[in-house]
Amino acid sequence: MLQRIQTVFLALTVIGMGIFLAFPLWTKVSTAGEERADLTAIKLTHQINAVQSNVQPVYYLIILAILVAGVAAYAILQYKKRVLQSALCAVNSILMTILMGLVIYFTFYKTAKLFDPNLPGTYEIGFYGLVGAMLANVFANRFIRKDEREVQQSKRFR
Repeated sequence: MLQRIQTVFLALTVIGMGIFLAFPLWTKVSTAGEERADLTAIKLTHQINAVQSNVQPVYYLIILAILVAGVAAYAILQYKKRVLQSALCAVNSILMTILMGLVIYFTFYKTAKLFDPNLPGTYEIGFYGLVGAMLANVFANRFIRKDEREVQQSKRFR
């Protein structure tokens, strides 16, 4: 049954990962305004001045995000197998935790050394897409387990 509430939450997980991929994750601008660091799902860009910049690819972020979206989309189609669907949500939670850890590693440790160590930078909409996807995944897993409990309870009454 594709009309269950967990399908909506799993679809929100896919949409959140799309936002994560499409928008910037984090930005930091120096107090002088000359240096700038931007993190997206594809690359970390450090603009040193108007002419010079340093670009570091972070392809594992995009690979993990696509994997999370794919697992969530596959979990939507496994609506008849609630135990498998719940396991896929658990795998997604682990993958999104790793993804969140990598983003935080880049924002706090990798780029903090570039310029203005006291300036933290700001999280952009892409980061909040990841947070929203994590919350939607948790709610989807909760409703999947609730459905499974109801089915087990109805089998017991027969």
